[in-house]
Amino acid sequence: MIVKWTDEALENLWEIEKFVGRDKSNKAESFVNNLIEKGESIAWNPHIGRMVPEISNPEIRELIVKKYRIIYRVHEQEIEILTVVEGHKLLRIDELEIDL
Repeated sequence: MIVKWTDEALENLWEIEKFVGRDKSNKAESFVNNLIEKGESIAWNPHIGRMVPEISNPEIRELIVKKYRIIYRVHEQEIEILTVVEGHKLLRIDELEIDL
């Protein structure tokens, strides 16, 4: 399967890198690269993540990586990474720019 990252997800990765870089500038890039690798690895097992509890839609899943949630949608031929958010934040469906 192909993994596609939305603009929102990529923007969030940039923000995460800036945030982590404030305290650990030498670790920020490698941390974000790890998030990207985990997101790309979903292609091998699309249902590895759990359903997002706030949404309860089997197509919308999440993979937890450290303190972050990689939220993605499983399509027939691709995985769409919708967003990457801090793990403690509740996700609101209106934050995602998707149709359910």
